[in-house]
Amino acid sequence: METTEALKELKSGKIRPVYAAYGSDRYRMEQFAAQLADKLFNKEERELGIVKFDTSESAIEEAAAEAETLPFFVDKKLIIIRDASVLAAAGAGAKEGKIEHRAERMLEYIEQPLESTVVLFMVYADKLDERRKLVKRLKEQGALVSFNELDGPELRRWVVRRAAEQGRTMKEDAAELLVTRTGTRLQQLAQETDKLCLYAGEGGTIDVTSVELLTVSTVEEDVFSLIDAIASMHKDKALRLYRDLLLRREEPIKIAALLASQLRLMLQVKELSGQQYSPQQIASHLSIHPFRVKLAAEKSSRLSVQRLGDSLSELAELDYRMKTGQVDKTLGLELFLLSFGVMNSRS
Repeated sequence: METTEALKELKSGKIRPVYAAYGSDRYRMEQFAAQLADKLFNKEERELGIVKFDTSESAIEEAAAEAETLPFFVDKKLIIIRDASVLAAAGAGAKEGKIEHRAERMLEYIEQPLESTVVLFMVYADKLDERRKLVKRLKEQGALVSFNELDGPELRRWVVRRAAEQGRTMKEDAAELLVTRTGTRLQQLAQETDKLCLYAGEGGTIDVTSVELLTVSTVEEDVFSLIDAIASMHKDKALRLYRDLLLRREEPIKIAALLASQLRLMLQVKELSGQQYSPQQIASHLSIHPFRVKLAAEKSSRLSVQRLGDSLSELAELDYRMKTGQVDKTLGLELFLLSFGVMNSRS
């Protein structure tokens, strides 16, 4: 079941007896658990109504036995089972524990669940082991809910939607800049979005200027902007960005290393794109977030594969010369930036 479908069901009041939430996006999984609890209990009932288990500490049959017990002093019971060994696929976040689990006990329970009990598995793994009987049965019941990391467009929509829920309007370009500066971790994105909403006020609009004012650019973002400036032959902008980094006490050797890292990523993305890999396939192949692939593809559009490869070689030589004292670090990197723009105009 898709996450959106599960959330729609919750909003409409439909609550399933069992859920198995899994994926790498812990923030949205925790949100889902909180929304489920909100539907089942008021504040006073939560302490009595929620029972938690961890399969690294307790056998799964203990959770099954608890599920079969009627709730006390409340109408419903929510059993949250944090799991990394019973459902997760090997190598996808699964952990071998010392506890032996009788999964058939939980399988017996989900065949005839109590109306008063809701079971929620929280599996922090990208995949579940679909060879296991319990996973197969949960899938047949439509209980599996995937929470994979959002990609670039989905992240922007998530940010825009969060602002809208607070009565604010966030422009698309502002959302993109916020994601670029903050990164792909939803917890941090949520905090920054909420801060911008407070600044905008009820019914206000969040634009690029607001994001630039209230958030701090990362070194990685500035390095990408630096590459973009020199690739576009904007030498003055490139030098200003470089000097801003120096004013922030960033070491030229560190800046050179970040430049090399970003150029290498751009080269990999460009080469794989040339081999007809999709952005999602590239992200999987390089083990990075799809949003980073999108940025690298955009920034490398003005640069040839040969230019990127030559620049990496030049940076490797410059790194050696800086570290051995053969060249002044600050001046050496500045000359590289200037020559990069000149060489790019010829390539």
